[in-house]
Amino acid sequence: MSSTMNSSIPSFSDDGSDETSRMRARPKRKKKKFEFRTRNHLITRFLHFLSRWWIVLVFLLAIFVLGFEVSRIGKKIGDDPKLKPKLELKPKRNNHGYGREIESTSNLGRLDMPTRIVNGTREPCLKILPLEEVQHMEFPSDTETNSFVKKVVYKSDKNEGIQNTPAQLYKEGSRFNAFTGYQSLLEREKSFKVKETVMVQCGFYSENGGFEISDADKDFMQSCKAVVSTCAFGGGDDLYQPIGMSQASLRKVCYVAFWDEITRATQEAEGRRIGEDNMIGKWRVLVVKNLPFTDQRLNGKIPKMLSHRLFPQARYSIWVDSKSQFRRDPIGVLEALLWRTNYSLAISEHGARSSIYDEGKAVVKKHKATPEEVELQLAQYRRDGFPEFKRFRGKKALAEASVIVREHTPLTNLLMCHWFNEVIRFTSRDQLSFPYVLRRLNALKINMFPVCTRKALVNSVGHRRKVKPLVI
Repeated sequence: MSSTMNSSIPSFSDDGSDETSRMRARPKRKKKKFEFRTRNHLITRFLHFLSRWWIVLVFLLAIFVLGFEVSRIGKKIGDDPKLKPKLELKPKRNNHGYGREIESTSNLGRLDMPTRIVNGTREPCLKILPLEEVQHMEFPSDTETNSFVKKVVYKSDKNEGIQNTPAQLYKEGSRFNAFTGYQSLLEREKSFKVKETVMVQCGFYSENGGFEISDADKDFMQSCKAVVSTCAFGGGDDLYQPIGMSQASLRKVCYVAFWDEITRATQEAEGRRIGEDNMIGKWRVLVVKNLPFTDQRLNGKIPKMLSHRLFPQARYSIWVDSKSQFRRDPIGVLEALLWRTNYSLAISEHGARSSIYDEGKAVVKKHKATPEEVELQLAQYRRDGFPEFKRFRGKKALAEASVIVREHTPLTNLLMCHWFNEVIRFTSRDQLSFPYVLRRLNALKINMFPVCTRKALVNSVGHRRKVKPLVI
């Protein structure tokens, strides 16, 4: 009986029964199987994702690599002072006076040469000689002009026997004054007739006409044989130092900037003062007194178009608008655009339009002149038989004219006098009148160079501030 009782009593061990062990083992086996299936499923989904989106992933990887390289190169530029973009401390007027702020002028100081594709070949926009060759060049010897025009006589109150006051010279409804002299339509028509000796109005008509320059500045201007000039009247622009020239060119070429009192006051307020030697950097600054026009745009046409009158001993001149920085050797530019190609005038062509009639519409649309002013000018040109053409001798008929390179010959001087008179008679937008004058003379071959070449000559900055009108 005891044995029976013993057999009915279940036995236990310290390690647990086999049944319990099997129960514990089974969940482990199921967990491993579940984990294995989960891993397979994730791998399958990952491979499916890769097969579907691998192009996007490669693209993102490429962007990451590119960004990394750009940041690495940027760090090198930041560490190298020669490669840093130039920063200028630009004064800024506020309610409390002039504070200082750092303004990026990274477009200044660039000497890189832009290129273009010509007949499938990439070429520089300006084929200028290296400085090593340019610095040994001299101006060509004087040669007799082969132009039919041999002499231009500039009208004045003295050679016309007129002793009028500025008020008597002024005609109602026109901008002619004692500086320009009054040109009738009949005189205008006669002056376009090309002959050996031509008499024409060309500014500086009367000693009482204005645009007064000091005797010391006049003596300096008389000494210039070649000149690079610019002007900023009304305080609209800063003065940008020319770059890219040889030391030999600095000795042979004058750099002259025309200012008025408004510009001088504006620049002095921003810490830029004319030195005791009348210089700011490489520029000789001439402060002009008694400007003849209240419209500063017209005052700016005097140094732009009448350099042969301002620099009577100069044989060559290069005009650069004040919104640009001249960045080439001037003698190299003369060689590339005039001497090599046997031209006496080179001017930048218009980048957007080719016809003066299209330009007239754009001028009105941009509020550069009134519709009445533009229509008066274009109506006169239509009466004079000026066609609607967009090409002249295979080149664009419309000039942009922010860069002018020329030899002071009787014919180019005559063209500039006519151009100045048209700007005074009609609108100050000189792009409208240049093609007309060029066609009327019809005896001058010019180098109308493309926008690409202009960009090779100057770094464009743009106008800095609104021009202040002259108050008389």
